[in-house]
Amino acid sequence: MSVLMSLRNIEKRYRAGEHDFYALKGVDLDIDEGEMVVILGPSGAGKSTLLNLIGGMDSPTGGELLFEGEDIALYNDDELTRFRALSVGVVFQFYNLIPTLTAYENVALMRDVKDDCEDPMRCLEMVGLSDHAHQFPAQMSGGEQQRVSIARAIAKKPKLLLCDEPTGALDTDTGREVLRLLLRVCREEGRTVVMVTHNASFARIADTVIRVKNGKVVSQVKNENPESADVINY
Repeated sequence: MSVLMSLRNIEKRYRAGEHDFYALKGVDLDIDEGEMVVILGPSGAGKSTLLNLIGGMDSPTGGELLFEGEDIALYNDDELTRFRALSVGVVFQFYNLIPTLTAYENVALMRDVKDDCEDPMRCLEMVGLSDHAHQFPAQMSGGEQQRVSIARAIAKKPKLLLCDEPTGALDTDTGREVLRLLLRVCREEGRTVVMVTHNASFARIADTVIRVKNGKVVSQVKNENPESADVINY
């Protein structure tokens, strides 16, 4: 398995008055192609900051951020925009669908971002929502809206699929359904999925578990026997 992304001595520093605040400091980790990565840690540990750096949604103040061997920490705004458009899909906790567009139209929006996209209907079929293609977000449940957001994210065939607390707004059964879908995207479609969560039981489904505390990676462990989403506790 080849390394898709490497972080070397990454820091993210903010200036607060006369003092520096480190959201991340001295972070080293590798993300292999085609694996399910779960980033765990308490609130304020630096999980979302780390996800934003991996996805090119923010830039580090120090260190190397290597994607397929190229340091995206050196990219300017236009280069980061292109990186995100071509290589990164994002699934948020609260769906971020456009309410005035149907499920199909929300997914089809990715054609404005990238030429080589999956057919929107195929993406909706993959997430079990082909029958909902012409419904608006307000006509769907939270779980259905989250599945539309996953369909939208995978439409541009990203090498990195980033998920920020993707089940945080869902009930237990619906959350497991979304996790099953993300695992299928990883296993069957070969996408690298990086998921941030505070739920320690998510470690059981991951290929790699990264634990973050006080802005530092305290461990990165390979899971030899990842389990199904059915084992997750809420």
